[in-house]
Amino acid sequence: MKALEAMPASAERFLLGEGPVWDGARERLLWIDIDDGAVLIGRLDGERVTVEDRLEFPGTVGAVAVAADGRLLVAAERDLVVVDPDGSRSSVMRVIPDTEQRRLNDGKTDPAGRFLVGTCPTADRNQEEWLKRIEHDGSVTTIDAGLGLSNGLAWSCDGTRCYSIDSFRHVVWVRDYDPSTGAVGERSTFVRIEDGYPDGMCSDAEDHLWIAVYGRGEVRRFSPDGNLVAVVRVAALQTTSVAFAGPERDILVITTAGRGLTPEELSEYPDSGRIFTARVEVQGAEVSPWVRVSSD
Repeated sequence: MKALEAMPASAERFLLGEGPVWDGARERLLWIDIDDGAVLIGRLDGERVTVEDRLEFPGTVGAVAVAADGRLLVAAERDLVVVDPDGSRSSVMRVIPDTEQRRLNDGKTDPAGRFLVGTCPTADRNQEEWLKRIEHDGSVTTIDAGLGLSNGLAWSCDGTRCYSIDSFRHVVWVRDYDPSTGAVGERSTFVRIEDGYPDGMCSDAEDHLWIAVYGRGEVRRFSPDGNLVAVVRVAALQTTSVAFAGPERDILVITTAGRGLTPEELSEYPDSGRIFTARVEVQGAEVSPWVRVSSD
C-alpha cells in the first residue's frame, strides 16, 4: 500500500472547510465553510491556495457547483441559490421546509449535469436523512432515504456507477446509474470504514475512489473492487473532503475542519482547518458542470 503526505496549502483556517470544486474553465478553486455560511473562491498557485473572494449566506452552506457559464449553484441551509457572474442571486427552490430539523449538506453534479444533494440532521440523529436529485425540468427525485447523514458523492468514469456516503453508518454505498435516463439501481455496500467517518470523496481517471476519513487525518484510495491501495496522511484530524484540481487535474485538494478540537488536539495539529494539497501521481476524473434548471 502506498503512503503519501499532504502539505498545508492555505494561510487561512476554516471552521468546517468542505466541498472543494475545480472550475477549470476559469482556473479557480471553490470550496465552502459550512459553519461560517460561506463559499470561498480561490486560486491554485503551484500547490498553494489563496482566497480571492468570499460569498456569505445566512445560516450554513452545504455545497457549491459550477455551470459552464460560470454561474454557481449553492446549497444554502434550506434553499438552492443561483449566483450569477455579476454577483446577483436568485433562489431556485426551497428544498427543506422550515419545520424540519435538518440542513442541506454535501452535493455534486452527476455526469449529465443534474445536481444531487443530501441532508444532515440539526437535532437528534433519526436515520431519516435523504439524498435527492434536481432534474433538468426542476422536478425532484429521491435517490435514497433513511440515512444517518448523507455525505460524499462520486461516479465511475463511464457514469454507470454512483457512490454515496452515509457517514453515521460508516458506509460507502454503490448503485447502478444511467446518466442518460436517470435510472438508479438498488444500493449495496462498496466499503465500510469503521475507524473514522467517511466524509467527502472524489474519483480519479483510473476509477479509484479517494475518501476523506473524518477523525483520522487521512484520505484513503480504494480500487474499483474495494481494496485499500493508498493513504494520504494529513496533519489535521478532521479531513472532510477531496477534489482534483489544477490544469491537469493532478493535484489532490483536501479540506479540513478546525472546529470542536480540544486544546491538546489543536496543539498537536495546529494546521487544522487549512486547505491541504498532495501530488498523488494520477489525474482526477472529469466533473460535469451543473446544467441549469429549465425556467420553462
